[in-house]
Amino acid sequence: MNHRYILLAIASLVLPCDNSYAQVTKVSVNQLAFMAGTWTQKQEWGDMEEFWGEPMGDSMISSFRVVKDGKATFYEFVVIEEQNHLPVFKMRHYNRGSMGWEEKDKPLLFYLVGIEKDKADFELKDKSIRITYQLISPNKLDVIVIEKDKKGKLKKDIFNYLRNNNYIFLSQIVREY
Repeated sequence: MNHRYILLAIASLVLPCDNSYAQVTKVSVNQLAFMAGTWTQKQEWGDMEEFWGEPMGDSMISSFRVVKDGKATFYEFVVIEEQNHLPVFKMRHYNRGSMGWEEKDKPLLFYLVGIEKDKADFELKDKSIRITYQLISPNKLDVIVIEKDKKGKLKKDIFNYLRNNNYIFLSQIVREY
């Protein structure tokens, strides 16, 4: 056996590696069902609400809004669709009045880079933004956004959402009816 291959084998066992960038090869959108629900949080930006529909077919949808002083300030719409056996997170932003930030044929595309039970990591191809969804408990969902600013410095925002139980109650009534 070539000495170079032996050194590579030893290095791979000894050197630390970042599993968060491990190759994700096949994941169903159903594995993201833990995100489903209506999640709310009060924050300095305003009152935040993020809704995730249950997986249906090979997709999930989400809407998000921020309301401050009784007026919506901006919105997000997300579609997660399976492509080549992997969920792809496609995001668009809108100002009040439904004016889009992104060009119509260019949503922000976040690729699944890590998945565990009740946790999913999505990242832009250029690695400038990473979004992690983690179900902490049945009624608590943390969304962690790590983003590089214009100078390349990392900024981390953590959104601690609570499940809006009114939505669960209403959806149970509708199903029973």
